[in-house]
Amino acid sequence: MPTIRARLLVVLVILCGFLTVAGAPPATAATPSDSLWFDGSSLTVQNGRLTDGQGREIVLRGYNVSGETKLEENSGLPFASVADARKSATALRALGGGDAVRFLLSWAHAEPVRGQVDTTYLAAVAEQMRAFLDAGIRVLPDFHQDLYSRYLFNSGSWYTGDGAPKWAVDAGNYPAESCGICLFWGQNITQNAAVQKAQYDFWHNNHGLQDAFLTTAQATMAYLQQHLTDVEFAAVTGFDPYNEPYAGSDDSGQTSRTWERDLLWPFYVKFRARMDAAGWQDKPAFVEPNLFWNSNISTQKQEGGLLDAGTLGSRYVFNTHFYDQKAISGILMWGKAADGQYAFDFATVRDRATAAGTAAMVSEFGHPLSGTVSDKAPTVLKAMYQALDSRLPGASWWSNPAASGPVLSGTQWQWDIYNGRHHELMNGNSGKVLTSGDAWNDEDLSAVNLDGSGNVTLRQNSRLLDRLYPSATAGTTLAFTYEDRSRDGSTTLTWNPVPSSLPNVARLVGSGQYGLLVWRSGDGTAPTELHLPASFPTASTTVVSDLGTVYGPPAYATSTPVAVAPEPGGTGSRRLLLTDTDSGAPHYALVTNGAPAPSADLLSAARSELAAWAAAHF
Repeated sequence: MPTIRARLLVVLVILCGFLTVAGAPPATAATPSDSLWFDGSSLTVQNGRLTDGQGREIVLRGYNVSGETKLEENSGLPFASVADARKSATALRALGGGDAVRFLLSWAHAEPVRGQVDTTYLAAVAEQMRAFLDAGIRVLPDFHQDLYSRYLFNSGSWYTGDGAPKWAVDAGNYPAESCGICLFWGQNITQNAAVQKAQYDFWHNNHGLQDAFLTTAQATMAYLQQHLTDVEFAAVTGFDPYNEPYAGSDDSGQTSRTWERDLLWPFYVKFRARMDAAGWQDKPAFVEPNLFWNSNISTQKQEGGLLDAGTLGSRYVFNTHFYDQKAISGILMWGKAADGQYAFDFATVRDRATAAGTAAMVSEFGHPLSGTVSDKAPTVLKAMYQALDSRLPGASWWSNPAASGPVLSGTQWQWDIYNGRHHELMNGNSGKVLTSGDAWNDEDLSAVNLDGSGNVTLRQNSRLLDRLYPSATAGTTLAFTYEDRSRDGSTTLTWNPVPSSLPNVARLVGSGQYGLLVWRSGDGTAPTELHLPASFPTASTTVVSDLGTVYGPPAYATSTPVAVAPEPGGTGSRRLLLTDTDSGAPHYALVTNGAPAPSADLLSAARSELAAWAAAHF
């Protein structure tokens, strides 16, 4: 809950007139095409889960758009044009299976002159956001920074940053930047004195830097609230205040945990108050802990996770990142990822959010797609998605499904349609024009690029990215698993085969993909939804559920318990809708694209096996 100080701050902010942003109040607009009666409500946090206006448990899956914001070539925007944003949104929905994006914003472009918010930039932000909102995609804005600011780096530097404007760097009189012996750009965080000092100044509000940022953040939020329609604004999920926070350097006697307690958390309380004052009072803040709290390299790991913030409750979401630094190092992890590789790491995220009384999100994860460790990417990403779906390895899921845990929301880094086609003058140096990869400190993580005809195309296996997942559960998810059978080269990866104890289910699935959701029904009337990947054509999709068993589900109607409908946004993507009519009862649904035209006897036998399995475990 906000402190008395935070409440007083809201009053003072209003009195000082910080909310003055030109623009008319939002108008009411139609929902995206293909919407149904239960679509389009705002998200809140209830009982530790993200929920919609129908009381359904919501899972957000998608991508970051995009690292382009960190570059200067498109003036701190994710896209060069609204047309590119719309092309990207359509492809993200239809090819990537996403229903959400983390949308990067630039402080440097929002406030290029101290005390002056650039409404031209904010207008462009709103229009590019609208491209995703029109496609039925929820948007999480994120004020992004890496290494504090590009203006800390000289024109000949090996590295660059993003975030703070030039005037903020000029105020600090920082030492010449140097990383020393650095193999990865991220080492600047702890080895570059200029980056350390700048971060330290921000967290201590030296030169009024934090106050200036909060004022700009509030003006940005007020602008978006005023210039998006009511329907559009409802699909904005909340706000991520600050990307990958880190102390910079510690005060005497300070630890990573006390830094979170004494400096990071008070900043989030202030940001929460600015959200309230800007008309975002019903949306949660997606707050990130110390960057290194869940590092999987022991020498990097630091105590943290907002341990002293108390119960976060409905006003905040526990929002973290995860990269396998061991795998990225090329030294600390030999070989490739395997079944259950990240079960412990993502269970830690679930447990921390549960202890904090709120929902969890992993808003960045990924792996390089070129370079010496890129061969690990197919298995690393499969293992990360597996860990988002369940806290169990595939080898133990069927025997202990009740321990599966909540399905985590997540946005992969990243969805950059300009990958390999950039024209970025690194640190303004016309002699260092970056075109390859992500054009950012030698990174190359984008799941997409453009083909020779300018069409968006996947750079990763479609089975991995376009996934079956429960986007909305009418009640409470008890267990979920998805065997994507994604590929590592010519090898099909199967980490969760149907056990031999369920022979008819195994026959039904065959060599196909399958997902299995178990849930306990709630009090609402809206259906449970699962995103149907493109690899699950309606006519050849089989559903085996206690609600009904069908091959080729029919079109949705309120009287049809197992049905298919378009996802909102007119992109051609589809969803499976499962409608129950009770409350507090367990249900199950197996969805597969396995055996073609299965016989009635096989469907009946598979349903009997699943019913007995579900009764034994739930």
